[in-house]
Amino acid sequence: MHSYHCSFHYTAVFAFLVALSTVLLPQAARADRCDDLAKELKNGIDGIRIGQTAAGTVYLAHPKAHEITLGCPSKNFSNQLFGKSDRKPPPAFIDLMAGAAAIVFTLPKDDMQRGVTRCYRRLGLFRGDDVTSRYRRLDMRCVRTKTESSVTITRSKDQ
Repeated sequence: MHSYHCSFHYTAVFAFLVALSTVLLPQAARADRCDDLAKELKNGIDGIRIGQTAAGTVYLAHPKAHEITLGCPSKNFSNQLFGKSDRKPPPAFIDLMAGAAAIVFTLPKDDMQRGVTRCYRRLGLFRGDDVTSRYRRLDMRCVRTKTESSVTITRSKDQ
């Protein structure tokens, strides 16, 4: 009776560890892909520094952006790129975001340049200070406040 109880205990522990590993491994793999993507950005764009990773977001730094982050895959999107700049973003910021988006979403840089520029141009009197658009199967959202503006580029999971 004792050996049966022991083997049952080991089987239960083994089953628990297998279940735990199936839960943790996909998250680790996602984080590794996200870290690899951040390293690609660092290698592909001069001046980008990789900061901390927290809650599925890699914080990046660049002299031409107030803030720039890379969102790791989640339930809703495959990747997300966010950048914040002055109220009227300088061409250097738009170029930075286009270059980063080209790397993250593996699309041509000129297309990303057109998409980011188009998103920012839509801000204004007629459409307001929060504009969402679709471009090359990406969701682009540009927001403007009194002091700064931001662009968020995402690809949803179903794309």
